[in-house]
Amino acid sequence: MNNWSDYPIFLAVTQTGSLTAASASLGISQPTVGRRMKALESRFGAPLIKKEKGRLTPTEFGHLVLDHVRRMENEADAITRSCATLERSLAGPITITASEGLGDWWLPVALKPFCQAHPDIIIDLNIDIRALNLAQREADIALRWIGPGSQNSLIGRRVTSFGFGLFAAKDYINKYGEPQTMDDLLNHSGVKLEMTGTSFWPLDDQGATLPMPRFVFKSNSILAHQNAVAAGYGIGMLPLADPHDENNIIRVLPEIERVEGLWVVAHEDLKKSARIRAVFDYLITALQKDGDHFKTGAPSVFDGHPHPVRDTAPETTVKIRSTAA
Repeated sequence: MNNWSDYPIFLAVTQTGSLTAASASLGISQPTVGRRMKALESRFGAPLIKKEKGRLTPTEFGHLVLDHVRRMENEADAITRSCATLERSLAGPITITASEGLGDWWLPVALKPFCQAHPDIIIDLNIDIRALNLAQREADIALRWIGPGSQNSLIGRRVTSFGFGLFAAKDYINKYGEPQTMDDLLNHSGVKLEMTGTSFWPLDDQGATLPMPRFVFKSNSILAHQNAVAAGYGIGMLPLADPHDENNIIRVLPEIERVEGLWVVAHEDLKKSARIRAVFDYLITALQKDGDHFKTGAPSVFDGHPHPVRDTAPETTVKIRSTAA
């Protein structure tokens, strides 16, 4: 008799390459994973996994079984999504995932008019730098710096652009001086934001990284990155739309700018849900309406958002590079 719960264990082992890593991803003990794998192989009367270059990989028979398991997973996901597809009322929970800065600062204020108009829709906001799996309902809607990618089941729209510039604390500038050229950055300390393996630093119009200072502070948290710049660790790249304290943080080398596109992404089935479609459409409209705020740091159109006062960058020397397709 098949024990259906054994198949996700087999899938996790092949995805992670070890019993220990699979147990961590599934939240069960390593001995349990090993015991369930042995039971599954015993039922089939053939090995499903083998050790190869230090990793557990599927045997030839295991690959055949794995194809069926993946189809089972896709069908299970489809059943879950179909529940949302059948929903036609503007009521129920919506999970939105977004990064720090956008998710914890702009979204709560921008969503207030929508929530007031639709009090039966409950917003569950997930702040995460990871790209959560929309097909598996880790989230309903994602605000991402990249598009839907290669997943055909996802749909998305690039709705606005974000401007970023170089900033430093006044105390830091008073102590070490203000850089006058890009090459001067080599003589300064820097604060690096690194997310999903990518260093966030301005690029020239050919896509090459501009001169980088000696980084003395690195983080994968946007909030920690901003606080490090404000604390005077060095020069770092910040969104122009963030509410920087102009009495503490100033923009340096204003001719240097980086532009990133922002996408609103959802699963194609979930857009058929009335409440998810309503939130999806509202977010697109709200982001487009606040386009000048994100691009240049102009005041937000949504009440409740503080905005920075800063010098305007020269119009003729801005170097812009967008990494979003």
